[in-house]
Parts: sequence; C-alpha cells; structure tokens
Amino acid sequence: MINTASDVLLVDDDPDLLKLISLRLSSAGYTVHTAESGEMALSALAVTRPNVVVTDLKMPGIDGMALFEAIHRSHPTLPVIILTAHGTIPDAVSATERGVFGFLTKPFDSQALLQKVAEAAKLSGPASKATSSSNGENWRAGIVTRSPKMEDLLRRARLVAESDASALLFGESGTGKEVLAQAIHRASPRADKPFIGVNCGAIPEPLLESELFGHARGAFTGAVQAHKGMFQAADGGTLFLDEIGDMPIALQVKLLRVLQESAVRPVGSTQTIPVSVRIISATHRNLDEQKANGLFREDLYYRLNVVSLRLPPLSERREDIPLLATHFLRKLAERYKKPIPTLAPDAMALLVAAPWPGNVRQLLNLLEQTLALSTTTVIPVTLVQAALKQDAGALAPLEEAKRHFERDYLIRLLKITGGNVTQAATLAKRNRTEFYKLLQRHHLEPAMFKGGKL
Repeated sequence: MINTASDVLLVDDDPDLLKLISLRLSSAGYTVHTAESGEMALSALAVTRPNVVVTDLKMPGIDGMALFEAIHRSHPTLPVIILTAHGTIPDAVSATERGVFGFLTKPFDSQALLQKVAEAAKLSGPASKATSSSNGENWRAGIVTRSPKMEDLLRRARLVAESDASALLFGESGTGKEVLAQAIHRASPRADKPFIGVNCGAIPEPLLESELFGHARGAFTGAVQAHKGMFQAADGGTLFLDEIGDMPIALQVKLLRVLQESAVRPVGSTQTIPVSVRIISATHRNLDEQKANGLFREDLYYRLNVVSLRLPPLSERREDIPLLATHFLRKLAERYKKPIPTLAPDAMALLVAAPWPGNVRQLLNLLEQTLALSTTTVIPVTLVQAALKQDAGALAPLEEAKRHFERDYLIRLLKITGGNVTQAATLAKRNRTEFYKLLQRHHLEPAMFKGGKL
C-alpha cells in the first residue's frame, strides 16, 4: 500500500532521469525533493528529513554508497534505496548487508520501484511536522522542534512505542527526558492506561521502596493504612523511572526481581501482586562508569536498556531556540494573563548564542523571569543578559571554528535567519561575497532554508 503522506528525496546526476522518476513518484502521491549530487542531498537533509531516500549509485563526488554511509551515521532509521545501471547480485547482497533498504538495477520496472518505496515509507512512518495537530501527531504534543536531529530521535521513539520493550533515555538534565517518555506512552498500545513518573534521586531510600512497591498496613511506624505504590498505580500502563542512576544498589536488586517476575510484594506483606507495566527509565549519568564502579547492577542495566534513546543538548539544536522561545512565551503569557511578548532581535541573538548548560529547562526558566520583569511587550536584551548572568557574546567567528564544524555553523546561521544571506553574513561578521563563497564551498543553497525563520 502506497503511503501518499510520505516525502521522498531523489538523488541522481542525470537531470532527465531525475525528472522522469520524480514524475512517477509524484503521480503515485509522494512529495518529491530532488538533488543532483550527493553533496546537495546532504545539504537537503540538513534542512528537513524525508521518509525515504532514492539515490543513483554512480555519481561524481559523493556516490550512492558514500551517501548511504553518511545518512546511516546521522539518521540510522532512514531507509535508502539505491539504483544502479551496473548492479550485480554480489553488489546487492553487500549493500543490503550494510543496511541499504533496497537495491534496484536499471532499467527497472516502475511498479517495482513504487513497491519498494512504499515498503520503505511504511517502515519509516508518516512525516513528522512540529506544527501538526492531526490525531496521528497528538502523541508528540508538547515537543517543539524543527531540528533534523530531534526529528530523527522522534521517529525512533515512535517505532519504540509500538513495542513493549523497556527503553532507557540518556540526556543531560533539562533536555526533556520525561516529556519524551510521556510521548512514547501516548504513542503506545498502553496510551489509555496510566503514566506514572517517579524521580528515584529525589526520594530517600526507605521511602522510595514503599513508593515503588507499596506497603502493608502496620509495615512500619506511621503505616496506618495500606499503600499501593507506583507499580500497582501504573498497572496496565507505563512507569517512568527518572534518574535511575541514583537508585541505591540495594533497591536495584528488588527492582530487578519485580521486572523478572512481573509481580510486586509490598513492604511488610507476604503476598505478591501481579502487575503489567511498561518501564521507561532515564538518567543523566554515565551508567557504564556506574557499572564499572559497582554503583549500578549490570543485570538491571540490560533489563532496562533494551532500547536506548539519547536526547541532544540544546546547544546541539540551536535552530530550535527561536521556536522554543516563541512557544514558551505564548504559554507563559497565558498563565500570567499578560499580552504575548516578543524578544528584541538582539535579545533573540543572545539566546541563540548562549551556552545553555541547563538546556530547555533553563531556557524556560529564563523566559519566565524576563516575562515577569518586563514592563513592555518587547523583552529587551538587558533583561536577557541579566538573566543569563553573563555576556554570551556573538557566535564564534568562522576563522576560529575548526574546519569540520564550519558546515554545521553555516547551516545553523541559515536556519536562524530563514535563509537570509545578509543577516547570516552579519551574524558571522563576514561580507556577503565571502559568505557566498563559504556557502558554495559547502554546497549550501540559501533558498532551501527560506520560510523557516521565526
């Protein structure tokens, strides 16, 4: 069955063939984006993530297999189909063993191509739009992003949600691990059952055992009535164990037993109670180091870490900062019953350049502070500077950036400015001529970023 909601990136250095295949895919209901080289394809992927990539094998510069390898490193769940006029069975076997989704030899049957693209699109899932409000996108409500890195994470999270496998979320404090856990729950078959979250590092060990597993009446001083505990409260649904790396080692043993037996025994009780709970856990700690130091049980680690997802820090998704700031200011204005404010341009530039060790949570707190102190509907840079307690300065000059970071730097500038070369060159402290040369060197087209500025 053809997924007509899917985007396809088509890559071929033959303009005639590119047009022909594009017409065939478009007539089948796909939205087709084209690139005449591997370099242009990578630039397109920096702007948006399609559902499927179809690429020719033999191309000057970055060929089809090199393009696949680059895509697979950054977007491991993105299906790639390779077309070739010189294909052999060993070539196809080698390509598929390396992870290529499909390998078609020219001249190929149109129906065979459409069938292969349909299979890939079905695997990849529907396109994710940050502003979508359809029922299919309700699961990710509250996650605001246009970052390809975040979109790829969300696609993997959507696939994880369909199974009942335990998931372990890694990420710095403030990156939104609980928000992602809630999204996975909403996308899962358990969505109509409870989602219960507990911070394992915020509750003292004696109380944490009772909170998780419950206790019988009279189990300890003050236990005047029985308490069900988080596992029973989440029965049928999802239990989110935040900061699992802070759980005491003695309690880890008891947690492992519950996960193995799918049953809890409340403190002070001799009865075991069966429970059906999907576990999502999260930590900002390095659990490999914790295991090596004897602070985290290896058997529990593998029980929890069936699938792992890593949330990027805000410093790796700076293109989301204007979007997040606008979203947060709207929500905060509603809460405080104030007119919706905007940020002065230099205040927004300062936010984009700030280091953000506290990630999204720090951004939200900063905006709440500036909104509370602002006397106008335009938040000035002075309030942002005061809230940051430091002068974040501008983005680093390009000559100070290492060569392999230069392309990412340019992409971020174009996303922030919506493809406006004049503004991007000003932020980079370069004249337009120099800036255009840099863009040409990295095969970046400003027009690809138009319409994305906030």
